[in-house]
Amino acid sequence: MAINLKSSDKKPAGPFLNRLAHDRSGNTMVLVAAALLPLLGMIGGAVDMSRTYMASAKIQQACDSGVLAARKKLGSIDATTSSKLPKEVEEIGDRFFNINFRDGNYATEDREFRMTLERDQSISGVAEVNVPTSVMGIFGVDVVPVAVSCEAQMNFSNVDVMMALDVTGSMRHTNSGDSKSRIDSLKDVIRDFHSNLESNKGSGIRVRYGFVPYATNVNVGHLLKNNWVASDWTYQSRELAGDIVSEYNTTYYDNWKYVSGTASAWMTQSSYAATWVPGTPPSGGSGDQGGSSGSSGYYRCDGSQPSDTITQNDVLIATATEPYLGPPSGTKTIETFERTQNGIDYTTARSGSTCEVRRRTYDNYKQTFDRITHPKMSVNIEWLYKPIKSRVGQWRIETPGCIEERNTYHIDDPATVDLTRALDLDLDLVPDPKNPDTQWRPHYQNLIYVRSLNSSGNGSIIQEEVRSTSTFARTGTWWFSDCPPKAQKLQELSEGALDTYLSTLNPAGATYHDIGMIWAGRLISPSGLFAIENRDVSFDKPTNRNLIFLTDGQTEPYDIAYGAYGVEALDRRRWDESSTNTLVETVDARFLIACNEVKKRNINVWVIAFGTTANDAMIKCAGAGRYFEASDADQLKTAFRKISESFGNLRISE
Repeated sequence: MAINLKSSDKKPAGPFLNRLAHDRSGNTMVLVAAALLPLLGMIGGAVDMSRTYMASAKIQQACDSGVLAARKKLGSIDATTSSKLPKEVEEIGDRFFNINFRDGNYATEDREFRMTLERDQSISGVAEVNVPTSVMGIFGVDVVPVAVSCEAQMNFSNVDVMMALDVTGSMRHTNSGDSKSRIDSLKDVIRDFHSNLESNKGSGIRVRYGFVPYATNVNVGHLLKNNWVASDWTYQSRELAGDIVSEYNTTYYDNWKYVSGTASAWMTQSSYAATWVPGTPPSGGSGDQGGSSGSSGYYRCDGSQPSDTITQNDVLIATATEPYLGPPSGTKTIETFERTQNGIDYTTARSGSTCEVRRRTYDNYKQTFDRITHPKMSVNIEWLYKPIKSRVGQWRIETPGCIEERNTYHIDDPATVDLTRALDLDLDLVPDPKNPDTQWRPHYQNLIYVRSLNSSGNGSIIQEEVRSTSTFARTGTWWFSDCPPKAQKLQELSEGALDTYLSTLNPAGATYHDIGMIWAGRLISPSGLFAIENRDVSFDKPTNRNLIFLTDGQTEPYDIAYGAYGVEALDRRRWDESSTNTLVETVDARFLIACNEVKKRNINVWVIAFGTTANDAMIKCAGAGRYFEASDADQLKTAFRKISESFGNLRISE
């Protein structure tokens, strides 16, 4: 705060006092009057300065309020490319300043308030006002200028942010009002979120980011130690049972030869304009499924053509046999025929946008040909479809890296979960190499065959073993069983490293929320698999841990999908068709159990429903004020901004 005295143009009182000091007339009244002037100056100055200090204290408070409100409104907007405050930020700062120091307070004049966005994204302010004097004007001081400065900063403690990101097929869709797909909008918002946190963190502050892209499964194999993964496991698969050999006769036609008569060339009889069939735009699909890519328009011939009048007569003229060496060996029969054709044959052909009706005339047209028959053998492989135990020690080079979860059980009461049995929901248990129940299992998509469902999806799923020459559905390779992009542990990220990672996120697969929450919790837990990496690094700056769970859809499981719990319809590890709850209800319940386990570790959980609504499980998971519904990219950006604001402490700089 600076207070300066400003003089007027009045003549100084010095000469009068000098004359009075040398006046020896003994005029008592004059002496008393002269003594009043210093006394008046002291009292009047005290009154004016008191009001000045009151005004300066109030305007300092207003300045502080203005920059604090502006900095809060700025949130974590990345404005580092400009020193100019966004309009809405400037407006809120001015509003709070005006509320706290109205024009004319303490009879002040010429009030002014200016704010500047600094390079470190703090907001500085300068407030100035003139305080008119009441008494000091007698001494030539008409106003006292007051100027104060203020600055608001957003400071962060150490922060860990783990993002469980839905990368299912529906993330290819585009929300109403957006110009980009959901996945591309999400990438843009994450880039802004990262930039904002990085530009606001103070010196010595650590901010780390981790990612768990999830769909039907999660890709975490590269993060696991070898002895955390089983070296053998049983898969719903098949093995060779033998060959089935069958014999049958095959017949074909050969040795066509012209004899006599004529067959004219094709001649145009009439023509008409072809019908244009417009193309169809790409469809968005439904749920997690990808839509069609659309189709191009084309021309079609819809007109009629005359009926054929051609007649055909085949006469057997000779028969011969000879040995057939095979395999299998047998007899080859050769029957020679003569064919006679008469009449007209019609056809329609399109040339560009024109359709032509063409005819060909046969006049006693004769040919000979052979009809040949001989034995043939076919060998069909027979398979035995059943659970098969396989050695999987080479899983790191043979699979993309998805996993099957460790042992669990059917949970009837989510309020009383036994984590000694539901090891999949124990976020901190480190696998014991001597106890396979505690280990994860490699996810081998190509080994899976669902008996006895055929490749078109027809048939029924049965538990019993099946011998068959049919190839049953390989649902491990179907779209809803896709292995998503790799997860990433918590680490500090540069802008370039973030871009590199985000480029790997491509949508595919179905929505299983529980597996995303389970593994996001595992990767951020300060007391589990990565406890050493996730521990606090500063006693006075404990880590603020946050899990952001983002989805664009409701749970959409398939009992024939191959996911983290095998093939649900066959493996039945956490659910079967006789369960009290549906498969959807089972996944949602386990999602909420996992979420509660995360929160027990003092981790803030945030849920964002992007282009969808938050269901009961999501709302209960996050709690009041920690879940968001974002219908477009702007609302998504707002949700991330509000989350980032919770990481920091807004304060006035000294």
